[in-house]
Amino acid sequence: MATEYGHGYGHRGGSGFDGTGAEGRRHRVPAPLRAPFEARTWREFGYVLLGLPLGILMFTFAVTMVSLGVGLLVTFLGVPVLAAALAGCRGLGSLERARARGLLGLEVAEPEPLTVKKHGAMAWMGAVLKSGTSWRHLLYAVIQFPWSVFSFVVALNFWAYGWALLTYPLWFWVFPMYGGQDGLQLYGDGTHSIYLDNPFEITVTALVGLLFTVATPWIVRALTTVDRLMVHGLLGPSRLATRVVELESDRGVVVDTAAADLRRIERDLHDGAQARLVALAMDLGLAKEKLAEDPRAAARMVDEAHGEVKTALQELRDLARGIHPAVLTDRGLDAALSAVASRCTVPVQVDVDLTARPAPAIEGIAYFTVSELLQNISKHSRARRATVDVWRVQNRLMIQVGDDGVGGADVTAGSGLAGLAERLDAVDGILVVDSPPTGPTRITAELPWRG
Repeated sequence: MATEYGHGYGHRGGSGFDGTGAEGRRHRVPAPLRAPFEARTWREFGYVLLGLPLGILMFTFAVTMVSLGVGLLVTFLGVPVLAAALAGCRGLGSLERARARGLLGLEVAEPEPLTVKKHGAMAWMGAVLKSGTSWRHLLYAVIQFPWSVFSFVVALNFWAYGWALLTYPLWFWVFPMYGGQDGLQLYGDGTHSIYLDNPFEITVTALVGLLFTVATPWIVRALTTVDRLMVHGLLGPSRLATRVVELESDRGVVVDTAAADLRRIERDLHDGAQARLVALAMDLGLAKEKLAEDPRAAARMVDEAHGEVKTALQELRDLARGIHPAVLTDRGLDAALSAVASRCTVPVQVDVDLTARPAPAIEGIAYFTVSELLQNISKHSRARRATVDVWRVQNRLMIQVGDDGVGGADVTAGSGLAGLAERLDAVDGILVVDSPPTGPTRITAELPWRG
């Protein structure tokens, strides 16, 4: 826990703060003018252009195969055709995820695999037809086609017209030289014609083209946002599968945390109280031997043993308090957190606004969270005062610990804060750290109530 507050406290290195490092560089060209030339814009535009031919391929395959399969359902052949259609859509979905990953930078996890309980073609076809993932891939193949047509037409027209109008001053001479007219025709009928041929009109045309060119990257980005939502929602794992993965991960965190706590308790008992009790037993044995021949020395050794007993009891009391203090069980968070705050080296104001008590497990995690954060404040913050606020919002227990110290706490630094965040996440909790390099620090923890 020695690095939660130490990371970045008072440190302002040459990279990222003084303007000379990679993060400190500032672009001289505004973002709207940079956007048409950025690699991200061209990748997104390429994604839209590729979407149309792939959309035609997926739509044609899906509609043809499903129509054929439905038509053949009166015979046995319809089932394998439908299964092949869904399996093909899953394969095309893998291609779409790879395209989104390469061009949009969208990381979508693989959907849950097929669950085939028995061997054989019939079991495989049944698994494909029962899989919701397969039908979501089919839905994507159907609805992606009309959307790809729309996004292709919009993006290509804005792109082409924007650059054409922007560069009009460079190529308007083509019309009088090769077209036999004064310039780009804006309007024309049997008697009247309007051409963009004088310097003012050419300048206005270029400015309109600049607006189109500047707006096109943002329009393309909005179009690809819809693609991101479709890929993520239809081609990724279902919400239930994602939740199962999260619960499995949380279970692993809980098991690891419990094992680490048991090892810590065993180490503290072995190196602390157990060692003192062994020494105490030896001292009492020596005192017993000296009791007859040297009563004064025996009395002195008994007095020293008495002091060792007090120290061992204090260590055992501290160890029990670190696991689950009796005051927390008997009187709740308010009294327990007040006791923790009294041992902090910084004056702490505790405000617990709870009309009821949460579940014992949540109460214990809340106590542990505040204890760890106050310990960090004592060791690393160099603060003059700290606050602890605990309250309830609907079915959530809210905890906020703040101090006026030097700041710089970072949950991504791989320190004890990261472990605390994992412990909270294991019970569907959240840890939010707001700690600028110059302070102050506000750390908010949110836990389920589960009363």
